[in-house]
Amino acid sequence: MLFLETSGYKYSKKRCKSIVEWFFSKHLPNHKVFITVNHRGLYREGVYGWCTVEDCNYRPRDFLIEIHNSLSLENYTKTMIHELWHVYQHVKGSLKDKYQKRLWRGIDYTDTDYENQPWEIQAHQMEDILYIEYLTETGQIV
Repeated sequence: MLFLETSGYKYSKKRCKSIVEWFFSKHLPNHKVFITVNHRGLYREGVYGWCTVEDCNYRPRDFLIEIHNSLSLENYTKTMIHELWHVYQHVKGSLKDKYQKRLWRGIDYTDTDYENQPWEIQAHQMEDILYIEYLTETGQIV
């Protein structure tokens, strides 16, 4: 069961809800998850978006996704899918934060550069694959 809350400015609530509901129906249909999506300018941070666990590190179910509010439609969709994939990684247990360490499948990658983090590599791969699936399955391209 998905609980979705959105906030911010300069975004399409309909688009956000469509992406999140599509993702959860495909990848996490049997999990109770709370998602808050905050749309805001992330110019200073220099990122399109990020995902934060809001409740606990053991079996997390409450997440905050912050996403840049001035992205093109394509970049918005891909970024949202990318951040939702991180939710998936946490819920399924492959990505964990434990004792001030970032673990991927039980191995400590805390000091690994962003471009070499295995969860980021996987999320970047999945955002392109799932972007096409989203567009195709929601009837936005044939």
